[in-house]
Amino acid sequence: MFRQASRLLARTTTTAPWRRSRAFSTEVPAQTVEDSSFIQSWKKVIPNIEPPKTPSAFMTPRPATPSSIPSKITVNFVLPYASELSTKEVDMVIVPATTGQMGVLPGHVPTIAELKPGILSVHEGNDVTKYFVSSGFAFVHANSVADIIAVEAVPVDRIDPALVQKGLAEFTQKLGSATTDLEKAEAQIGIDVHSALNSAITG
Repeated sequence: MFRQASRLLARTTTTAPWRRSRAFSTEVPAQTVEDSSFIQSWKKVIPNIEPPKTPSAFMTPRPATPSSIPSKITVNFVLPYASELSTKEVDMVIVPATTGQMGVLPGHVPTIAELKPGILSVHEGNDVTKYFVSSGFAFVHANSVADIIAVEAVPVDRIDPALVQKGLAEFTQKLGSATTDLEKAEAQIGIDVHSALNSAITG
């Protein structure tokens, strides 16, 4: 058993150089890539409507990795239908990761974080802009660029507290009357999202 383990370790060591030769994501330019076959098929079926855009269509190429840590972090915050922030230089951004609130400063270690329903706050000097995001991903690169992609987002000051309370009550009632696992899961998701919305506006 130990002999097999030593052979596996030796094999891993010998194959390591090709792994180290792979480029980091920050060394690969972020270019907009269009699926030409999809666009052609779309235009054949629906010629009067433009093909849908993906978040990458709103993103500009990433800058090169600087030799020193910059004073600001560059944030790209995009949705499937719009770009909220594009190459915005800020002091810090705090994202609601599934592992907890994650603050991102210039020079942050490269990270991929899944987002949960919660507050995304963008800090620029004394100004703080807050968004409620439903879900998505945050990609923090070694060149102090953060690409944040959310399924849905809305500024916190545009949330209607009355509608949040109404939705929370409705989903709580649905959870109590649910009979199948699917109904329970859907109701629980609604409760989680509305509870996060309620926390966002109260506090």
